This record gives sequence, structure tokens and C-alpha cells, in this order.
Amino acid sequence: MLDYPPKILMAFGETFSEDKGEFLEILIESGYPELSALSSSIRGSSEATNWLITNNYRHLAAFDNAIGGSKQAYKWLLENKNDLLAVFVDAINNNMEALAWFRQNKMEMFIHLSRKIRNFRENQTFDYHKLHF
Repeated sequence: MLDYPPKILMAFGETFSEDKGEFLEILIESGYPELSALSSSIRGSSEATNWLITNNYRHLAAFDNAIGGSKQAYKWLLENKNDLLAVFVDAINNNMEALAWFRQNKMEMFIHLSRKIRNFRENQTFDYHKLHF
């Protein structure tokens, strides 16, 4: 995640507060389809998760699963040297040590992103009428 320009990370963050998908399109058009897919995956798209896995972004698929509480995915991140993503998961889940670590390392962007993702997840409503069988 450190390799992405700040402007792109900001666009990624905005995908969690938009309704029409403009920032998802910006990410795709700017050459970052994986971030668009990650956002869609975090927002519940299994198609996006499959795209991440198929296109060798397994670390981002694991990141999404770890955010959702998968201990196995979190362990996979650590075992595969994706420590930053593991700390990011902790920050999204409001772990004060992780947030402090980002602050101490002057990585405030990840604090901002963790809040965006956490706010999205906390305000998400589940509508059982939309289930497809």
C-alpha cells in the first residue's frame, strides 16, 4: 500500500462514501483496478474478491477477509510478510496501538483510510430482501 500515490489512496478512501461509483472509475482509469476491486470486495462483492485472487492480488483479498474477522486471513498476511496490511486491519478495527503506530510513523493517510472503511462498515445495513438464492 505504500507504493500508491497519496492522491490515489485518497480516491480509494472516497469510494467508501460515494453512491454512484465515480471514484471506482477514477481508480480504474488511473491504472489501479486492484484498488477498485478491493473497495468493491470490502463492500461485499464476491466477484471483486475473485478478481483479486485471479489477478494475483491475494494479499488484498486476504486483507479484506481479515477486516471481516478471519483469523486465518490475518495469519496469512503476517506469514507472507504483509505486516503493514495486518496493522491496517488492526487500525480499521479501532486498535489504538495500530493507530498510534501509524501516527508515530507519520502515516496519517492510513489513519484516515481506516476511519473511512470503519465508518462504512459500521453504517452498513443488511437487507435480507436482497439475498439471491
